[in-house]
Amino acid sequence: MRVDFYQLSRDPVEQVVPLLARKALQAGQRLLVVSADGEQRAGISRALWSEGGVHFLAHGEASEAHAARQPILLSETCAAPNEARMVVLADGVWREEASAFERAFLLFDAAATQAARDLWRGFRSRDTVESHAWKQEDGGWIEVG
Repeated sequence: MRVDFYQLSRDPVEQVVPLLARKALQAGQRLLVVSADGEQRAGISRALWSEGGVHFLAHGEASEAHAARQPILLSETCAAPNEARMVVLADGVWREEASAFERAFLLFDAAATQAARDLWRGFRSRDTVESHAWKQEDGGWIEVG
């Protein structure tokens, strides 16, 4: 399993999720985006729809009909009816169920930095988890760990 920690210091989660979603789709993957916050999921949904043009990112809610056919699902839990192997934890909260995915992206802001560091240390001690840390700098992302 691989866990990517993304420290959001410049862009809000609603701008970062579409970037990750586009890359997942380009790699032929399906994606699950998890947030317990319904308003945050609605904001992410609006951002995915507004990509438009060649970057249109079709998606749906996991609770809706035809969820299994959606390439990108938004959900409050880590259940993936679309059989996604990648999960974005958009609300910055780690869920152990995310360990069942091949790759997890934990997006966190300054308020969650210490919790993310503690989680990072725990993962670094596991042989079965490959972890990477990213932060925003100079208009892009750089790997910092």
